Amino acid sequence: MAIIGKQICGKLTLLLFCCALLVAGCSEEPSKVLVMGGQAPTFTVQDLHGQEVSLAKYDGKPVILRFFLPDCKYCRADTAVFNEYYQTHKDKGLGVIYINNDPDPREVQKFVDDLGIIFPVVLDPDRKIADQFRVRVAPQTFLLDPNHRIIGAILGGVSKEQLDDLLLPFLP
Repeated sequence: MAIIGKQICGKLTLLLFCCALLVAGCSEEPSKVLVMGGQAPTFTVQDLHGQEVSLAKYDGKPVILRFFLPDCKYCRADTAVFNEYYQTHKDKGLGVIYINNDPDPREVQKFVDDLGIIFPVVLDPDRKIADQFRVRVAPQTFLLDPNHRIIGAILGGVSKEQLDDLLLPFLP
């Protein structure tokens, strides 16, 4: 029964990734289309405290990128999963970055404070990162292997089991 559940979860993750690409629409630059197993776009941006956060900082480490909205019930509901997962695996190299497009940093800071987020939260008000990842709907989560290839994309809420299925092979 557990094997069937994992197979369904894996197929559901792939289906959600395909739906996310469909929602993103056609790219003006075909060479920049995101594909499972493809290289994730790089970025450097400031967090809520003005500190620079770069995907390159996590070279050789698996990374979770979470596009979220402060008023999203799914984002609020599963942030505890991300906090716990990060706490458990940060010493093994896991990186987690929450990315927000809200133009009001006070709303984002309130979200962070309310939920006790312990990893970097960055602002993307001009949607540069969101556009690179073709994100049109939030929440959306991208899971990257240590070489920053996309190994999963999840639209909506995320469970610990989904994170385990995709990331545990990369966490020694």
